[in-house]
Amino acid sequence: MAEVRISVIIPTMNEEESMGEVMDAINKALEPEHKGYYEVLVVDTNSKDRTREIATEKGAVVIDEPRRGYGRAYKTGFAVAKGTYLATLDADCTYPADVIPNFVKILESEKLDFITGDRLSKLKKGVMSREHRIGNWVLKTTMNVLFNMRLRDSQSGMWVFRRSILDKIELISDGMPLSQEIKIEVWRKKLRGKEIPISYHIRKGEVKLNSWGDGMKNLKYLFAKRFNRAKP
Repeated sequence: MAEVRISVIIPTMNEEESMGEVMDAINKALEPEHKGYYEVLVVDTNSKDRTREIATEKGAVVIDEPRRGYGRAYKTGFAVAKGTYLATLDADCTYPADVIPNFVKILESEKLDFITGDRLSKLKKGVMSREHRIGNWVLKTTMNVLFNMRLRDSQSGMWVFRRSILDKIELISDGMPLSQEIKIEVWRKKLRGKEIPISYHIRKGEVKLNSWGDGMKNLKYLFAKRFNRAKP
């Protein structure tokens, strides 16, 4: 079997409306240069629709993770992934799969460890609600102050990074805070990270994010992380 170069990891729960489109976008982006050398891992939590079937038909490996949680799904995927480089995407068509190959090239050419996508610098009108934009600003500002960072988007869920860094960072959260925790860990451990603007699109399918509830959890987690009291 060929050595896996890129692993794309996608958490899912009832995403049949967008799953096929996301898989098509990944395959279109990676097959020209990496055919036979990439894998797509769909980490699924009890989907009751055709999410798993569609993902499998399009070439993904479906991993069952009955424990709920955004961070839990990613940590399960990270543990199984075989790629030299790992890329993350949501299953709702919000993130651009077509930038993955270029981000891998940037990791290599600039000798970086981690790239995170910045949704906010190129954000188009109507893609994100005013409430969501304000929440992102509060979380970004709080993280930058507490951890002496200068990121523009602390909550982005699209990252492309070397799998080897997982042995150097500590990811505690099983929930949404993992999106900010992985960035904190990369900068805290003085790994070579970079933030690059990406396009961001209106999601397809059911909205599962609880803006107020998840925002408050993320805010509290920032303080817990800063003072070494973080829990899963």
